[in-house]
Amino acid sequence: MRDDSGAMATSAGVEKRWYRGATKNQWRTFSAAYLGWMLDIMDLMIFSMVIGHIVTEFGSDRGTAGAIASFTLVASAFGGLVFGLIADRIGRTKAMVASILCYSVGTFLCGLTTDMGMLLVARIVVGLGVGGEWGAGTALVTETWPARHRGKVVAWVQSAFATGYALAALITLLVVPTLGWRWAFFAGILPAIVAFWIRRATRESEMWLEAGERLSAKQSIKQLFSANPKAVVVCIGFTALAMCGYWGLFTWIPNYLGSPVDEGGRGMGILSSTTWIIVMQVGAAAGFISFGYVADRIGRRWAFILYFTAAALCVPVFILIENEVLMLVFGAVMSLFGTGFYSGFGPTLAELFPTEIRAFAQGFIYNTGRAASALAPMLVGVMATNLGVGMALTGTAGFYLLAAIVVLLFLPETKGQELTTGTGAAARVPRSSEA
Repeated sequence: MRDDSGAMATSAGVEKRWYRGATKNQWRTFSAAYLGWMLDIMDLMIFSMVIGHIVTEFGSDRGTAGAIASFTLVASAFGGLVFGLIADRIGRTKAMVASILCYSVGTFLCGLTTDMGMLLVARIVVGLGVGGEWGAGTALVTETWPARHRGKVVAWVQSAFATGYALAALITLLVVPTLGWRWAFFAGILPAIVAFWIRRATRESEMWLEAGERLSAKQSIKQLFSANPKAVVVCIGFTALAMCGYWGLFTWIPNYLGSPVDEGGRGMGILSSTTWIIVMQVGAAAGFISFGYVADRIGRRWAFILYFTAAALCVPVFILIENEVLMLVFGAVMSLFGTGFYSGFGPTLAELFPTEIRAFAQGFIYNTGRAASALAPMLVGVMATNLGVGMALTGTAGFYLLAAIVVLLFLPETKGQELTTGTGAAARVPRSSEA
């Protein structure tokens, strides 16, 4: 008997570690998704690392820079929609390659801009590609690996987020002091090389190939919203709130660390702040990975509640800490809970929607949530101008708490659910007593 990954199923307890017995194709899909996501985040976060330099050179302000970050996230929703449809129509790997090329070119163009208007256009191109990569890559991984390890596998892939964030900080440290902020963006063209490797080395999902039916854009949208509209609303709701917490907090963390104390920041130099960011991403990586194990043990729903609640408690404590060493250590803890929940989005959405619309559903819901969260960087930017960066960041804890409440009341448990094709795969949202 074979499970949804195509690998031989084993009896309970025989295969304890997710990586044992994995096929060559499974490892290739894992590598492709990991690299695509790592470089996706690298290109996305370079902007956060050089906001201060851009604002100074273009004579702009934090509110405008925050608005550009927000528009990038809005564009990602459209990217998730478009590339999700492409992934369901012509294949997961082709959509991944196209999305990686899109955000690579967009990041390179950021380095050529001469004003905030041009930068906005370039960042929209980045957002389109970033939005598309996640849905296609997650669909490929969830359809290739077995259900019993889905949470853990996606968690390890999601840990590429931390690697990409740290890589963006490292590039900034090495390039900006000597060559200027534009060269940090020029480095963003490198993911294009990975796209060609993915196209040559990664096989298409067998589940997608065997599904047969290829829906049109109109049919995909109709099926998504008619089969289980409540699931769509609930998933967009809690992902949007969680990402408001994340993007509101972590878009401005580099600026908070580097801003003068009299402006509500910590007054760190580029070396100190970059070191802190890299250490923080060690905590984020631990969060991504640990969430997968926790979710496979206690369920997706309670794992989300645990991490959201802990993140809400960590933010104000972190802002109040004055000792830099203690702040460094606790920052990693805050990053663990404030970022790790991302690992749960892929498995949960994959288990709620069928193969025919899986990439579209994942990309659309995830990136619509990310687009809705675009309000957060803009709001924090405006508040930072008036109240100081530290005070503005404290407010992001409320978003995490609201996300926990939505999950508690409305999200169904999908742990261990096999992926199938057809409209019957779309799970209804049970009453809270059922969940």
